[in-house]
Amino acid sequence: MIKKLLGATAVVAIAYSVVPADAAKMGAGCSGANLAKTETAIENMADGDGKLAAQKELSAAQDAMLGGKMGVCGAHLSKAMHATMAK
Repeated sequence: MIKKLLGATAVVAIAYSVVPADAAKMGAGCSGANLAKTETAIENMADGDGKLAAQKELSAAQDAMLGGKMGVCGAHLSKAMHATMAK
């Protein structure tokens, strides 16, 4: 599972480098750096439903980013970040 997430992150990093600058400005919250930080936080979570939900949101954020849907990416990334902070 972690290898899939790392592979997806690499793909996102490559895709993000070719996204037009206008799209990158519109989705400032959805960046490769924020995806990486969130992924690290998810990896440090204890196993359970919260971690699974955060991983699903992160995956959805990565898919949206690859599709150029920066707003959708930001929404999913925000949900993943909140899941990492939930107790």
